[in-house]
Amino acid sequence: MTATVDIDRRTPGQTTSAARRAQARFDRVRDALGPRAVRRRLDEWQRKFGVTALGATALLAAVSLWIVARVIAGTAMYLFAYGALLIFAMSVAIAPRNLKLKGEREGLFPRGREGDRFDVTLTMEARRRVTTFMLEERVPERLGRTVKVPVTKLSKGEIVEHRYGLRCTRRGVYRVGPLVAVAQDPLGLFKRETVVAEPFELLVHPRIEVVSDRALTRAHEDPPIRPPVSRPWPSGMEFYGMREYVPGDDVRRIVWRASARTGKTMVWDAEQGITDRITIILDTDRTNHSREAEDLSESFETGVRVAASLAVRHLRDNYEVRLEVNGGPLVRPQRGTRAQTEILDSLARVDTDREPLTKAIHRLIANPQRDAHNVLVTPRLGELEAAQLRLFLNTGVSVLVIALLWDDEDTFTVARAAALGCQVIGIHPGDDLKTALYQSGASVG
Repeated sequence: MTATVDIDRRTPGQTTSAARRAQARFDRVRDALGPRAVRRRLDEWQRKFGVTALGATALLAAVSLWIVARVIAGTAMYLFAYGALLIFAMSVAIAPRNLKLKGEREGLFPRGREGDRFDVTLTMEARRRVTTFMLEERVPERLGRTVKVPVTKLSKGEIVEHRYGLRCTRRGVYRVGPLVAVAQDPLGLFKRETVVAEPFELLVHPRIEVVSDRALTRAHEDPPIRPPVSRPWPSGMEFYGMREYVPGDDVRRIVWRASARTGKTMVWDAEQGITDRITIILDTDRTNHSREAEDLSESFETGVRVAASLAVRHLRDNYEVRLEVNGGPLVRPQRGTRAQTEILDSLARVDTDREPLTKAIHRLIANPQRDAHNVLVTPRLGELEAAQLRLFLNTGVSVLVIALLWDDEDTFTVARAAALGCQVIGIHPGDDLKTALYQSGASVG
């Protein structure tokens, strides 16, 4: 008799891909069943049907009494059940509806930055006489609490104002509002909402710090390749020497001590850079990042802040900046200070996923740009990623690895990157980025 053996013909890459898809499905289920998601669904259910917590209790009591009456055949129980339903029906009938109100929201802007505060003014005008309602401005938890203003009476044409503050504590995309007027029946079993002002989308950009970075010399540079729009950068990349001042030089480059010593106005000159193209790769694999709360990762937020700070710095120096994440390019290549908004908008929306870092490195290997300086921001550089990065380095590119050290015991990323010959910078969540980059050998612009 011959035994049949089932052989798993899947390759390691296919197995890993299947496992990641399973993890992604598990993440979606876990996020959908999280406390915040459940609470949000309950709130949406109450707003859609208008049943208050007391009203839901009355309905549940009516159903329970009806079931008990059905089981024990109690006529009195039936009467109580139908009475509870009748009271609820009357509450629905007498609840106020069609409140004639017009509202406006001032002081809120489409974009903000972490740490900003908005002083918002709500203005509401009554188009006819209304009484006893609650004015609510629904505010996301990360920005503050829901604003509730009780109003007892408004005559036709009367205007009421209310001011409140929003603090942008964390970057992201938020939906402020809608501004609604909530009126309910005297028993508090049913309520109706009138939209006074539509929701407002607010993009909170990551905090930007003044950082420095330099385009390193490539491993293979024979002959040197200069940028297509080659010119000395105003702030310089590496100190080259001093020369006498000529009209048109930036006065901030004057070396006052040398000028006093020589009797001539001397300015410091910078060595010409080798590239004006910067590629920033942000690792978005949630497996590699810390997880302090349901939707909070300090290491990922630090990585976003690093990517934003470096991108803005290079855009201000008139570099071409490409921003990549594991799943693909985040934005098209940008150049100039006017491109800051688009890059910061994309970084405000970015989130973790289950795409591996190897996909981003593979794209760079498949489409190498030898005249680009690459910055890899990641908390973990595994064996496979290090092997791919070695292939990328063999093409002669410049790579700076910024290791997000959220776990003090994990030193493999720094060691592996250093062994490959990359410049390595270790940053802990909460570190001052300018200090970290400066102490790690990056030139100060």
